[in-house]
Amino acid sequence: MVSNPPILISIVGPTAIGKTALSIKLAKHFNTEIISADSRQFYSDMQIGTAAPTPEELAAAKHHFIKHIPVDTYYSVGTFEKDAIALLKTLHANHRVVIMVGGSGLYVNAVTKGLDKLPKLDPAVRDTLNSRLLANGLEALQLELKALDPKAFNTIAIDNPQRVIRALEVCITSGKPYSSFLKATTKARDFKTITIGLTAPREVIYERINKRVDLMIAEGLLDEVKSLQQKRHLNALNTVGYKELFKYLDGEWTLEFAISEIKKNTRRFAKRQLTWFKKSEDTIWFDYETDITDIIAVITRQLS
Repeated sequence: MVSNPPILISIVGPTAIGKTALSIKLAKHFNTEIISADSRQFYSDMQIGTAAPTPEELAAAKHHFIKHIPVDTYYSVGTFEKDAIALLKTLHANHRVVIMVGGSGLYVNAVTKGLDKLPKLDPAVRDTLNSRLLANGLEALQLELKALDPKAFNTIAIDNPQRVIRALEVCITSGKPYSSFLKATTKARDFKTITIGLTAPREVIYERINKRVDLMIAEGLLDEVKSLQQKRHLNALNTVGYKELFKYLDGEWTLEFAISEIKKNTRRFAKRQLTWFKKSEDTIWFDYETDITDIIAVITRQLS
C-alpha cells in the first residue's frame, strides 16, 4: 500500500439508523461521491420500500448504484464487486476519498475484502432445493439450514431464498458448514478502507424502524407494491415490506397485521445486520446522534 493511498469510507449499521444522512454530510465535506452497497436500492422499481435516497438527497451528492437496473434484471454480488471496483478506480482518479454506504453486509465485504471462494457446487442440488422452495416454502429450507449450519442461519439474510439455497448447496455438496468457507484472506485492494459504524440502543433502533415503516405506508408503499404484483415471483421482491403486503393483497392478512409483520421482520433484519457488522474489529463505532464534526475529526486523523 502506498504511503498516501486512496480512501474508501464505508458507512455501515442497521437499517433506519441514519447512514444515508451521514454519507451525504461526509460527501459534502470531502467534496466527493457516494457508492451504494444496498442490494435492494439497485432496482429502479423499488423506491419507497427500500428507503432509497430521495430526489433531494440524490441532488445533494452524486450517487452510484441507486435504481440503476430494472427489478427483473439479475445482478449478482460478484457482478457488483467487479462494477464497484472499476468505478472506484475511476472515482479515485479525481477524489482521494470516496464514500460507500449500505446495510447489505455481503455487498460491503465484496468491495472491501473480496468474495469468499466456495467449493464447486452440483447444479442438481440447486435444482432440487429450488423445487423444494416452490413446493414447501422458504421456512422448511430455513429450518434445514439452521440444523446444518446454525452460524450461517444467524448471520446470512435468512429471508432471502437465494442466500438460503446457496448456503444449503454448499452444506449438502461439501458436507461442511457454509460458514466454514467464509474465512478467506482479504483480497488486495489499491485503496485503504475506513469503516464507520452507526449504532444506538436496541430500543431506539426498533422505534426508528417502526416510525420508518409508518412513514413508508404514508408515502404510498402499498401502491408501489400493487404496481409490482405481476413481478412478485422475482427474488428482488421477496423482500421485507413487499412480501408482507403481497399477502395482504392476496387476502391472507389484514393491512394492520401486514404492517406489524413488516415492522417485526425489519427489526429481525436489523439484528442480523448488527451481528454481521460487529464481526469486524476494524469498524469505528459511533452513536447515531454523534455530532458530524466529531466523526470528521476521527476520520481526518485516520487520513493522516
